[in-house]
Amino acid sequence: MPLPETMTVVEITEPGGPEVLKPATRPVPQPAHDEVLIKVAAAGVNRPDIAQRKGGYPPPKGAPEWPGLEVAGEVVAAGAGVDRWKAGDKVMALVAGGGYAEYVTAPAAQTLPIPAGMDMVSAAGVPETYFTVWTNVFDRGRLQAGETFLVHGGSSGIGTTAIQLAAARGARVFATAGTDEKCRACEKLGAEKAINYRTQDFVAEAKTLTDGRGVDLILDMVGGPYIQKNIDTLALEGRLVQIAFLQGSKAEVDFVKMMVKRLTITGSTLRPRTVEQKAEIAEALEREVWPLLESGRVGPVIDKTFSFPQGAEAHAYLEASGHVGKVILTMD
Repeated sequence: MPLPETMTVVEITEPGGPEVLKPATRPVPQPAHDEVLIKVAAAGVNRPDIAQRKGGYPPPKGAPEWPGLEVAGEVVAAGAGVDRWKAGDKVMALVAGGGYAEYVTAPAAQTLPIPAGMDMVSAAGVPETYFTVWTNVFDRGRLQAGETFLVHGGSSGIGTTAIQLAAARGARVFATAGTDEKCRACEKLGAEKAINYRTQDFVAEAKTLTDGRGVDLILDMVGGPYIQKNIDTLALEGRLVQIAFLQGSKAEVDFVKMMVKRLTITGSTLRPRTVEQKAEIAEALEREVWPLLESGRVGPVIDKTFSFPQGAEAHAYLEASGHVGKVILTMD
């Protein structure tokens, strides 16, 4: 069927609160070389979308101005050079922006098949978190079976993904969360112990859980006062991977412990990476993680869905931090 000339998107009218998200009409994009055009069924809502809405995380050059980093839907057109995908294929994709729309283009190399048995809403909750967790926990963090792993924000989309993948691959997993209910949710997903950071000292708890040794790997999105605490928590030859700074990117840190314990402190962002770099992550995911998704051993945790026009409500809900797992926009 012929494609429409225009589509509805949810755009950022100006930097600000959730209320600045408004529906708008834009031309339907055309897939470039090595790209596919996807009719979006559902799109994930993520913290970087909120940062972009506030004016602090501009889209890369050439990406749409409206937010959205992950989608699931149906391929409706393929650009030159695309061999794997054809119209009618059900897919999910990581995109550099523009997911809050009826149609979005995606690099074919960042597009993946929807695992058997998974619906569109669940599929839309996979790309951003699974790409992020894989590259940071298993590539940069080098987590191995039998090691100990602490993830902060265990009830977030990133956290729920990291807990499941690390446990499925044989690590001992610990997490932090802000309520006892969220802690129990983390433990149901595979965390050996979840620590309520509001009522417990996660440094002391992690040391107790590891008989004083400390943990091998920490995945942190908090920053600020957690930076020194993370260094204190790590074991000899431990690794800290930083992926965000919800409490600030600056802190006074005593680096002597880094030297004495021979620590590795690293971090990364995903959005600015090249298509080729993201393609490598996609290949690893399809090889290593897709069998786990298809077997049900791991999977996206969907907290709540909102209809497409409710972008502002979805952002407000995510910012309130009461969720466990992912928030999704649906086109139904």
